[in-house]
Amino acid sequence: MGARTFPVPPDPAGDPAGGDCAVTEGDSEREVVRYWWEKAEGCLASAQRELAAGALEFAADRLYYALFYTVSAALAERGHSARRHSGIRASFHREFIRTGLLPEELGRLYDHLFEDRQEGDYVVFVAFERSYLAVQLERCRLFLGELRPLVRALDDPA
Repeated sequence: MGARTFPVPPDPAGDPAGGDCAVTEGDSEREVVRYWWEKAEGCLASAQRELAAGALEFAADRLYYALFYTVSAALAERGHSARRHSGIRASFHREFIRTGLLPEELGRLYDHLFEDRQEGDYVVFVAFERSYLAVQLERCRLFLGELRPLVRALDDPA
């Protein structure tokens, strides 16, 4: 059997432009959606560990990626993908915020964490406050909770 490819978000540890991943004929788009959702949950757990350890820049990074992968899962289910973080961000606002499916507050949270991640990666001597990140962690939990009902593939039996 041949392999199919599904567009995937950029890999933070690899090619920043993203690309396609090979998926066998037995795999489905539902499995791809679940994969991104599991990555989101893993990033959220990692953010909590990094915050507890005092690794604040890493916590900020993981918080952003928790939202990034959550949005990637929701967009993938709808057949949308992008090759750059800015494309995922724009698609999120177009598909979920501007349509009223999600409140504007969640769009602002995504934008703030996007900017935090940019600063953490590229600004010299950036410092995050533990209390700020603790609040953002709770907001990210709510974000996943708000998107969860919109990602139907997670409800289907495996």
